[in-house]
Amino acid sequence: MRPPHGLGATTECDRTDLLPPGCRVGDWVVTQLIGYGGWSTVYAAQPADKHPDPTGTAATPPGPTDVALKIMPTAGLAPRQARRIVESAHREVELGRRAGHPRLIGLLKSFVLTAPDRPSLEGAIVLVMERAAGSLRELLDAGIPEADRGRLIAGICEGLAHLHRSGWVHADLKPENVLLGTDHSVKLSDFGLATELTGTHGYAPPMGTLDYFPPERWRAPLGELGVRIRPTADIWALGIVIHEVFASGGSPFAGATSAARGAAVQEYGQGRAPLRMDHAVPPFWRALAADCLAPTHEARAPHTADSLLARIAAHQETPVAGAGRPGGWVRAAVLATALCGIVGATLCSDAVRATSAAPPGRAHTMTPGTIRVHNAEQSCRERVDRAPRCSLGLAIDPMRPYTAQNVVPTRVWHGDVLTADCQVPDGEPIIDETDRRSTHWFRIRLPAGARPPTAWLPAVRATERPALPECL
Repeated sequence: MRPPHGLGATTECDRTDLLPPGCRVGDWVVTQLIGYGGWSTVYAAQPADKHPDPTGTAATPPGPTDVALKIMPTAGLAPRQARRIVESAHREVELGRRAGHPRLIGLLKSFVLTAPDRPSLEGAIVLVMERAAGSLRELLDAGIPEADRGRLIAGICEGLAHLHRSGWVHADLKPENVLLGTDHSVKLSDFGLATELTGTHGYAPPMGTLDYFPPERWRAPLGELGVRIRPTADIWALGIVIHEVFASGGSPFAGATSAARGAAVQEYGQGRAPLRMDHAVPPFWRALAADCLAPTHEARAPHTADSLLARIAAHQETPVAGAGRPGGWVRAAVLATALCGIVGATLCSDAVRATSAAPPGRAHTMTPGTIRVHNAEQSCRERVDRAPRCSLGLAIDPMRPYTAQNVVPTRVWHGDVLTADCQVPDGEPIIDETDRRSTHWFRIRLPAGARPPTAWLPAVRATERPALPECL
């Protein structure tokens, strides 16, 4: 199997075990070590053009200015080990290419490293990924504010629902692999063990994190293709994470080591021990976690990520449009979450309004060509502050999918009044959280000097449809 496609790139740094700040890797310069594991080391990096290059040959890579470099060495490994790393990188690249979503960490580029001065890095696979502010594990260690717990779990559910609908199982869900943006957005990461389903199941390498293995995984036979795995393995891991979020990081299965906790899981799975959860877990979340932690695959199967997300939404009084319908849920989830702060805090700082939102109880006098922004999420309509998570995105192109890759830096909020000059009646179809559907888009004029000078608002994000000419 060949490594992921990409340009061969060089590294320029001294001979140390870990890459120091200032070390250049391809078009990027390392700024700090983020962490490392058995297969890879992850560094924060910036484009080389931000750092002086005496040769004057530094390229300026497109895209974000802060990224994470996941470096997966293959030199000096036994053939089987090297093959596993290449296969892992292939899975991450393939999943990033085919199943991108705002709740999944984005893969920006991949390449194979040429490092003649560092034999240990020669042939290493490098994945250039979105940079996160931290992980759920770090947040657990610091203490999660009570108000944020449900939102975090809902974000994880959204990511899992999209993965499962796309025919993938994460296979290594845990707090370390749940990353958090500077805007508090949630993104699943580390798809090195992700498994593509063939029918109802797939096969994963015999690896993973013991504390998140379901009971059947402990007894699963190892075949030529690996260990059989299904989406219910992710649901089990989600149940453990839910318990950890509300129980200050504690597992529902007692034991001083992962092996001891695994033995407790197997006792429970075989019906010889009850499920004991911490009393700190509130009733709703206790019931949700208990369903996720049903002892068998068959008992967990009805509790899909989609159905769990719908239960969470109902509990939080924020209905999810299209749940249970192929395609509809994905469009609604993108509209509801990807464009409500998920694309980054830096995108939430530049608001465009013809006039500011009216104070509660008072209405603006609308003039021809103006549109009032509508957020279908009730909790955001009730807020008087401009919370980043409640911001909405304006599209670059109304004929392309309304995703995080198709939004301008400018953000708007519920109640903002915008100036529009024309409309497109047959653009990308959009479904909002209350199941309103429309193909209408309005072209919005942005403030002088903005780039681009115009953007697009879907009609489902407007309280009315002004009479405007069609755009030429």
